[in-house]
This record gives sequence, structure tokens and C-alpha cells, in this order.
Amino acid sequence: MKKNTKDLKTNKIMKIGIDIRSLMDVQYSGVSEYTLNLVKEILKLDSKNKYILFYNSFKDITNIIPEFKQANAEIVYTKYPNKIFNYLMQKLFFYPKLDKLLGVDTFWAPHINFIRLSRRGRSILTIHDLSFVRYPEYFSFRKNIWHWAINVKRIIEKFDTIVAVSKNTKNDIMDLYNIPADKVKVIYSGIGQQYRVIDNNDKNLESVRKKYGLPEKFILFLGTLEPRKNIEGIIRSYNKFRENNSDLGDYRLVIAGGQGWRSGRIFKEYNKSKFKKDVKFLGYIAGEDKPYIYNLSSLFIYPSFYEGFGFPPLEAMACGLPVITSFSSSLTEIVGQAALTIDPYNINEIAAAIKELITDDNLKKILRAKGLERAGKFNWEYSARKYLNIFKEDI
Repeated sequence: MKKNTKDLKTNKIMKIGIDIRSLMDVQYSGVSEYTLNLVKEILKLDSKNKYILFYNSFKDITNIIPEFKQANAEIVYTKYPNKIFNYLMQKLFFYPKLDKLLGVDTFWAPHINFIRLSRRGRSILTIHDLSFVRYPEYFSFRKNIWHWAINVKRIIEKFDTIVAVSKNTKNDIMDLYNIPADKVKVIYSGIGQQYRVIDNNDKNLESVRKKYGLPEKFILFLGTLEPRKNIEGIIRSYNKFRENNSDLGDYRLVIAGGQGWRSGRIFKEYNKSKFKKDVKFLGYIAGEDKPYIYNLSSLFIYPSFYEGFGFPPLEAMACGLPVITSFSSSLTEIVGQAALTIDPYNINEIAAAIKELITDDNLKKILRAKGLERAGKFNWEYSARKYLNIFKEDI
């Protein structure tokens, strides 16, 4: 019996290219963790189609790039100096066309970068946020020049499908670049299963506490130390909280995360604090330690000025922590009714929220239950299946 056209399309083995240049980072954070988790999940779900993963590096970084051992996955790389590859080859000479180089039908870029494609196949681009357009003051001059040079508007226009990680990001794409709504699909990110409530008897809890010198009771921030995260505001709010609540002085402030641009301002604020002896900076946290640090915390605070998605509040919720976060950008969309939301510019409001979560046991119980339920709605398998559906479109 003759197969119909739909059946033939369904049975076609696709070649899908994925830009994994974000996995060249030594320390993984938002975009690199996003890319790694999704690529792993996509390969777990799809053993039929062929995946060709691309990066470029003049230096040998094979020890940094994760291994993908699936039979249908292949890593291909070029060995040009990145500045030559990006600014000269990709931007000026439009060479090489990455989809042609890899011989793929579909190409997915999980993050904006210098990239040239032919028009031979389908192209998908993920946009995490447009904070560099909304708030260029939160970025270094060098980073703003990079965004200008890459010409984000042109890249978005050239790709067939744009994936936004939140409705807020989709709205920004449409508003700032006049992109039609039907070209932009929202696929929420996931969080890993390692983020969970850990039994108090787990010996790793105490070993992580000793490793980082963590106090018995502490308020936690975890994220890159940069202006957009409002860490100066956290320190000021903690000062206000301590000044107004001398009986709650056993609650320390722990700030975890690698240093980003203009992090020096954060340490200036820290050095001005009369409670600086009760503020601890942990630096970059290894991925395997993060769930334990969340579980050891009393509450989580994340009053960021702008987020395209915002992983840490969800990770904290999944670990059973009550959360304080901003009502700005995508954060209320992501946390729903499961967190205490505040104005990130209002220090008094943030300080009052800290006190409320520390002293109101019933509120903590409610937010813990809501947080666990909310975090459970975000998983990488769901996200990966959404991407697979896009890969299969129009073949």
C-alpha cells in the first residue's frame, strides 16, 4: 500500500545542527546550563535523528566541552581564533554558512552569537532576554559594543522561528524589534531533578556547610555578582532589617556566585555595612553543591531588576525554600503566587519582607507548599519535547 506524504515526512531522518559555543565557558551559569540540559534531554528523547554539535576554538578545549556519547550525536569544531571567526569571517565575509558546513536540514542556536546560515533549511534561535536593550547601563561598554556588532535585530529577522524563554521575553522581542507574534514561540526552561528537598540526615549537608563555612541561619542570594541582580540593594536591605530587628541578629546574609561586571560596587557597599562581619561571600558555587546550599538556607532572596526567566528562585522553591523576589520583568510570570514579591527599588519593603518570612511560620509553610508545586511545573523533558516539535515542523 502506498504511503501518504505525511507518513513519508514523519519517517524522514533529519540532520539537526546545534550551536554549542556557550558550552566553551569554564564556569557554567544561565545560558550554558540551559544549553547543556536541553541538549542532553533532546538526545535522551530522540535516538532517531542525527545531531551535529558545533563550536569554534583556536585552543584545544576538548577537556572543557561535555561528552555526548549517543550514537546519533557528533561534535564538529573549527579552529579559528574567535575574534577572526566572529568579526571577520561571520560578520564581514558571511563565511562559513554553519548549516552548510555541518550539512544539516535544521539549525538551532540556543543563544545569540555571530552566526551566518544559508536559506537551505530551517533555523531556530533562542532569546533568553533583551536586558541589554532595555537596560544597557547594566552592561559594560565592551559588552554593549558586542551586542551592537552582532546586530541582534538582523539575526532575529533572519531566523525562521524564535523561541522566547518567557512571555515577558516574547513581548520584548515583539515590542523592541517589531517581530510578528506568530514567529515567536514561548518555551519555558526547566530545572534539574537535583534541586529537591534533601533529608536532614544526609551527611552531605554538613560537609557542604563545613566546606563553605556556612552559619546555622542565613538568608541566601545565589547568582552572578553584577548590577542587574541588585545585590547592593540586598546588602542595604539586610542592613535595614538588622537595624530594625536586633532580636533577629542570628540571621546572617550569604551571597553566592561568580563575579561579573562592576562587582566592585557590591564590595564597596559591603565594606560600608556596619554588619559586614555577618555578610559572607562564597564565590562561584560548583553545580553539585548548589542543592545543598539551598537546603541549608533559611530563605532565598532575589530582587533582580530584570530577568528573561530567572532560574534561582525556582531552584530554591524546589528545595523547599520560601522566596522573596521582584514583581518586575518575567519573575512574577515564573514564580506565580508561590513567592513574596517586592519592588526591587524599595529597600524598606525588601527589609520588611525578610522580617515577615523569618517571623511568620504560617506564611513560610504556605510558600513552601506553593513553591514546591510551582517548581514541579518546570522540567527539561517538557522543554525538550517542545523543541522537538519545532524541529519537526515544515519537513
